[in-house]
Amino acid sequence: MYRIKTCLMLLLAFVLSNAKAQTKPNPKLNNLYTAGHASAFIGGLYNAFYPYSQLKLHGDFGLGAPDLLDGELLILNGKIYQTQASGKTFEIKDNTLTPFAVVNFFKADQTLKTTNSLTKEKLYAFLDSILPNQNAIYAIHIKGTFKEIKTRAFPPVKEKPYLPLAEMLPLQQFFSFKNIKGDLVGYRIPAHMEGANISGYHFHFLSADKKSGGHIIELLTDAVTIEIDLLNSFTVALPQTKEFAAFDLKKDRREEVKRVENGKKN
Repeated sequence: MYRIKTCLMLLLAFVLSNAKAQTKPNPKLNNLYTAGHASAFIGGLYNAFYPYSQLKLHGDFGLGAPDLLDGELLILNGKIYQTQASGKTFEIKDNTLTPFAVVNFFKADQTLKTTNSLTKEKLYAFLDSILPNQNAIYAIHIKGTFKEIKTRAFPPVKEKPYLPLAEMLPLQQFFSFKNIKGDLVGYRIPAHMEGANISGYHFHFLSADKKSGGHIIELLTDAVTIEIDLLNSFTVALPQTKEFAAFDLKKDRREEVKRVENGKKN
């Protein structure tokens, strides 16, 4: 009887220990964490709701948008940078909020280098050739020298009701750079995740001196290193707000997303 009781106690301890281990957050998991909902954000929900301090618990690499769309966000090595419509780029504190961001803990599974001059279209085609799984989630870090880069940032919104992002394209501000060193932070998101996320390629830029950045519109690479992190799961933290609860998510915004991604009015 004593042996049976001892075995049962050991078994119970093992089960409890294993359950605790499974529920404890594991930053090493290859998970894409989305704070917000892409279609709702594209549709005009620019009010921030998710703390940057909480976002950092789910990733040290990623991109997103500031509160009320005051520019663009990039997360690299655990630091968050904002590029405003004025072009000013700076590191921000984690005591404020974001309306939309995607992050992961970046650890390269594959690294390669290229000295070919690649436009954005050729770069994406090259990435497609080395990323065979069309239904997988890839985090992509590209670092090096760029012969040319054109970025953009949106100005802040002021009065409700806020315009959908595609209708704000005439207000976007562009920035052009030549022979500049820096980092591209981005993802290739599969089509089955469209809606809550933005499918396809999406990159933001940060210069090496951390003084310039923005959403990528055009580029021409020089010598760059490409790091790929294959992710195997995703999580979406939905806004717990009255605006999101009442937002119409049935509208197909795929064409709007394409225009916003490419910075084109039509």
